[in-house]
Amino acid sequence: MKKLLHTPEGVRDIYNVECGKKLALEARLKKVFHLYGYHDIQTPTFEYFDVFRKEIGTISSRELYKFFDKEGNTLVLRPDFTPSIARAAATLFQEETLPIRLCYTGSTFVNHSSYQGRLKESTQMGAELLGDDSAEADAEMLALVIESMLTIGLKEFQLTVSNVAFIESLIEDAALKEEEQERVRELIINRNYYGAEEYLDSIQVKRSTREAFASLNGLLGGVDILEKAKNIAPNSRGVMALRRLEKIYDLLKLYGVEKFVTFDLSMMGTYGYYTGIIFRGYTYGTGDAIVKGGRYDHLIEKFGKQSASIGVGIVIDELMNALTRQKIRILYTRKNTMILYDEGRQKEAIALAKDFRSKAKNIELIKKAKDKLLEQYVEYGKEYYAGNLIYIKKSGEITMINLVSGEEKTLNGTDRS
Repeated sequence: MKKLLHTPEGVRDIYNVECGKKLALEARLKKVFHLYGYHDIQTPTFEYFDVFRKEIGTISSRELYKFFDKEGNTLVLRPDFTPSIARAAATLFQEETLPIRLCYTGSTFVNHSSYQGRLKESTQMGAELLGDDSAEADAEMLALVIESMLTIGLKEFQLTVSNVAFIESLIEDAALKEEEQERVRELIINRNYYGAEEYLDSIQVKRSTREAFASLNGLLGGVDILEKAKNIAPNSRGVMALRRLEKIYDLLKLYGVEKFVTFDLSMMGTYGYYTGIIFRGYTYGTGDAIVKGGRYDHLIEKFGKQSASIGVGIVIDELMNALTRQKIRILYTRKNTMILYDEGRQKEAIALAKDFRSKAKNIELIKKAKDKLLEQYVEYGKEYYAGNLIYIKKSGEITMINLVSGEEKTLNGTDRS
């Protein structure tokens, strides 16, 4: 059998320092989630196919990783956390009437067929606020995202916010058939506004509606565009969607984070379950959004519980790329101390390692090879983020080298701090 030396397309190994930095980043983000009162939840890596069926409004079936259990049921690797959380909430919190705050970390799996080089397994962290339909809940979620980004050192980023109810009001006013609605949504998602206008003209939709869709391209900017958009809002649903955004913006002022928010009223969620505000987080150094979220007031009811909700997912892999390219340091402590020892000094080395480990210090114990120089072990320690190297020589002399500063000192039997 031929040895498999490479991973499949779309997945990769993450190890050593990069893995340590990724876990450190996740820990800092989770701390912010906890500060906002969110509780951890873990859902299965795979679920029944029905959790992600077309009616749910999540990833297309052709992009799911599917397999079968021994009973013949179709299972899928989760492509999206939100339906899993919705399914769990409907089961575990059936009788709960007060808001529930949940947060998670895990992998999602999407078999991207049209994106060369895009990861098919990616790590996502997220938070879901269930059972609260208020603008205050919307503002809290946006504030949580912004504080999370600031906490990890990201300063140049923007949350782009919209409300799908605004575009849905335009579609409603156009009185389109179902297949026509789908075509218009597809054109808007692809930002082909003139294509949408041309298509609406071809099916003889009234001029005012066509012009409203064509003007979406200009509804991008600060809070002032909400007032401008009211001029093309065709009905009360559209106006209420804009007023909701205004209220959210006023609440964000109380958090002191409104400068990180812009509005793009042409934005539509790629997931069909979004019903209210949607948002994306962007920064430079990555080709995709680092944050994706929105309100989904009718998703959980598809699993048996009525519960208005809003959630966010942070795409950790994209965020790591952005931080690296912006040269923002991910705080990752040099945790290990290396104990290097010569032949015949195993007893002292093991005793010293046990003593350090009893004091909660991480110890990497290495027997020195005769054909390797001390300098090689020093470089090894630097590469793998060790803080110190302690060398027990054949003579019994013990030297400690600080791998950050290069400072050396000789230890005696009591220098074990």
